[in-house]
Amino acid sequence: MTARAIIIGAPRSGSGKTSVTIGLLRALARRGLKVRGAKSGPDYIDPGFHTAATGLSGVNLDSWAMSPSLLNALATQAADDAEYVILESAMGLFDGIPAPQGRSGSAADLARLYGLPVLLVLDVSGQSTTAAAVAKGFATYDPDVRMAGVVLNRLGSERHRKLSGDAIEAIGLPVVGAIMRDPTLNLPERHLGLVQAGEYENLMTHLDRLADMVERSLDIDAILALATPLEPAAGNFGDALQPPGQRIALAEDAAFTFLYPHVATHWRKAGAELVPFSPLADEPPAEDCDVCWLPGGYPELHAGKLAAAANFRAGTAHFAKTKPVHGECGGFMVLGEVLEDADGTSHRMLGLLGHSTSFAKRKMNLGYREARLRAGCPLGSEGTLIRGHEFHYAQMTATGNDEPLADLADGQGNPLGASGYRRGHVSGTFFHAIARGA
Repeated sequence: MTARAIIIGAPRSGSGKTSVTIGLLRALARRGLKVRGAKSGPDYIDPGFHTAATGLSGVNLDSWAMSPSLLNALATQAADDAEYVILESAMGLFDGIPAPQGRSGSAADLARLYGLPVLLVLDVSGQSTTAAAVAKGFATYDPDVRMAGVVLNRLGSERHRKLSGDAIEAIGLPVVGAIMRDPTLNLPERHLGLVQAGEYENLMTHLDRLADMVERSLDIDAILALATPLEPAAGNFGDALQPPGQRIALAEDAAFTFLYPHVATHWRKAGAELVPFSPLADEPPAEDCDVCWLPGGYPELHAGKLAAAANFRAGTAHFAKTKPVHGECGGFMVLGEVLEDADGTSHRMLGLLGHSTSFAKRKMNLGYREARLRAGCPLGSEGTLIRGHEFHYAQMTATGNDEPLADLADGQGNPLGASGYRRGHVSGTFFHAIARGA
């Protein structure tokens, strides 16, 4: 089976493309179609909604962080067992970083690489025929990125729809959807993005409401007709993050959630077993595991409960005496001495590394990162180049005396200095790993 695919794009974040994507995915799944969601760029949260809506695991396709070979392998894997792939753009369709051709991290890179059409979601609130000028700009900006249709979002009236839609169709773009303004369809957000799919008590009810909206507001058959075959060139998983052990103790609960689907899928396909445990339930990593992985998440929202988790504390310390323990972002914060929450209350963490962090003293850190490991750790051997990103608001308030883990650069190769720490078998960094550099 070779899937047909289409990209859902927009001029900017907040245009409504996530609601359109999730609603379309759910509507297609309810029709009995095998459909998979994909997300351009580094995003942990949206693939969770894609998975819930379809029953098939979501995937990230990142043209900057992933080598062309790995990108093709993941795209092939996504298409192999699906009839349709709906690929959601991060931010604006053309937004990425200055980089060699095709490696900017934008969804437009994927449109060019795979010849995929774009369904443009336009928030037309506060405008009418001007929407046609925006659409025409998208249609002509890059001849290798084809706008196949438009969805009008946040319309105020039938007259609004007609003024906007007629102007866009007059320039030759079909309008295949018109969504009236409805704040009840908005997904709740917090400081790192949407509230995660796993935190909804009535998730499927909300997904079905989005699907109902899509069924009444979009011409689904027309959208499916716009999709084209997703047929990547040959690729392989040589640049994927390799399993750090045969049995991996994986922290997994409301405080630890940010593990990329493609990473977990590859580890399993490579023969590793992921053994989940919940620090919030005061569970330690299983002693028969080879390595412990503390992913990112929201420990700052659960700091008091983590500080009181005596079994988690003792068990992780015992594990770290003989086996590797690695933490990313939120996991890195928990490996330190102290985490200060939003109210300014300090909570004792694992103390396996000497740094302390604060969520009360906030500063956004965001961007692609490239890390050269100074020593071996669960990410790879000494000298390995890892590509990934940072996205956090917490700041370091004390650095401790541990050895640096890696030398860091931004997405354009500008040096940012040392990153993360290591002590004995323990390592961690604010940096999220996506793939090995190539």
